[in-house]
Amino acid sequence: MYEAYFGLRERPFSKTPDPRFLFLSHGHREALARMQYAVEERDLVLLTGEIGCGKTTLSRALMDTLDDSFKVICLINPRLTPLEFLRSLTRHLGVDEPARFKVDLLEQIGKKLFEYYENGMTPVVVIDEAQLVPHKETFDEIRLLTNFQLDDRNLISIVLMGQPELKRRLKHRAYEALRQRIGMQYDLKPLNLGETAEYLDFRIIKAGGRTGLFSTVAVEAIYAYSSGTPRMINHAASLALLECFGRGEDQVEKVVIDAVMLELENSLS
Repeated sequence: MYEAYFGLRERPFSKTPDPRFLFLSHGHREALARMQYAVEERDLVLLTGEIGCGKTTLSRALMDTLDDSFKVICLINPRLTPLEFLRSLTRHLGVDEPARFKVDLLEQIGKKLFEYYENGMTPVVVIDEAQLVPHKETFDEIRLLTNFQLDDRNLISIVLMGQPELKRRLKHRAYEALRQRIGMQYDLKPLNLGETAEYLDFRIIKAGGRTGLFSTVAVEAIYAYSSGTPRMINHAASLALLECFGRGEDQVEKVVIDAVMLELENSLS
């Protein structure tokens, strides 16, 4: 709708986790580096952060950095019983008919992991929204996957991603054994005001536009609304571009952003 008006090739503030639009703030860069290191070391890594802070986009960016020696398995529905988790993993590892019983599933998993090792490949299991894992016993199965190892290396890497409640949950003493297996962790924080301004410019440029489309007043208003959370920044910025387009303006100034903030306030009332 407004793309041609602003000289954009595509919409800069889409809700999809497109790694092309990943803005590497200091925190996002550090999180990605830790995830890369943990995966290369075949370790278990924990990434936490508030809703909409960019965890899923980071996981997509991580996948893009890995070469063909890694097989990435994404489990996006973590509401699984222990047996369902093992069967799902077994199927993703390439077993056509996962066994019915746990002991047989573990044997199938071990066999496939060793096959991957012999072929020079490392499976990477990414579990998104891991705070939704319903059973401690499922976390126990995740932990026990790290037992698949040789004398000098693990045969699988695991990435746990979730909201801050995941970290709080794992602090309980019942999860002590799992915590001891976590080799790397990072808590992703929202953007600050300066990073929010850079983020807006970055995504506009990625979409083919120019810097400065958002005035200082607009940036400050968007930051106040979003508290630096990328998903909320995207929502406010999209509405601002639509409002700007509708008014025939070429920059998001105070009158435009005031109208957008009023719309957002009314939508929550």
